[in-house]
Amino acid sequence: MQTLRPVPRTLLRDRACAAIRDAIVAGEIEPGAVVRDADLAERLGLSRAPVREAFARLVEEGLLESKPQSYTRVTPLVAADVRDAAAVVGAMHELVTRVAVPRLRETDLDGMRAANERFAAAVRTGDVDEALRADDELHHVLVRVSGNRAAAATVARYTPLIRRLERQRFGEGGSCRSAGLHERLIEACAAADVDGAVQVTADIWRTLADLADAD
Repeated sequence: MQTLRPVPRTLLRDRACAAIRDAIVAGEIEPGAVVRDADLAERLGLSRAPVREAFARLVEEGLLESKPQSYTRVTPLVAADVRDAAAVVGAMHELVTRVAVPRLRETDLDGMRAANERFAAAVRTGDVDEALRADDELHHVLVRVSGNRAAAATVARYTPLIRRLERQRFGEGGSCRSAGLHERLIEACAAADVDGAVQVTADIWRTLADLADAD
């Protein structure tokens, strides 16, 4: 029989951080809402310690703001912050695309195509959550194949800031990024056209900056 081992504190913190981040991005915890470690710890079935540690990480990510001995609350949606995040994330995606395209295998391309099919279907039915998941999966193929862990960490850190605005806009009936841009990206990848793939990637992330400008 295997001996049960305590769950590492870092894992509990990561679970708490992911759950709270998802709730903020989805709008379940609205901009400006005050969050309390005791309340969220109870809802998540955790102690307060990992929740407090999650708060600290989410402050660093820009999703929470904290005034010592006063409050911790969800940051407002600020267009300039989204533009900055989109610029950084877009640059990282251009970087990983340039590295990944020559390394892509047919199975990788198939994964991108399948993700884009789910993305297009979700957009048609208005399923915002599924559209964003599929979008993440498509672009993650290039991040994974590039093997650049620094770029991956940067993308993971700043993408939630962008997703908050995307989800709000799409939930209000706004238009979603075109599956056609994804198709162009996949075609360039399949043709091993590095410059073409990087250009389409730049076009995709420029639409997010435009979304922030329109906010």
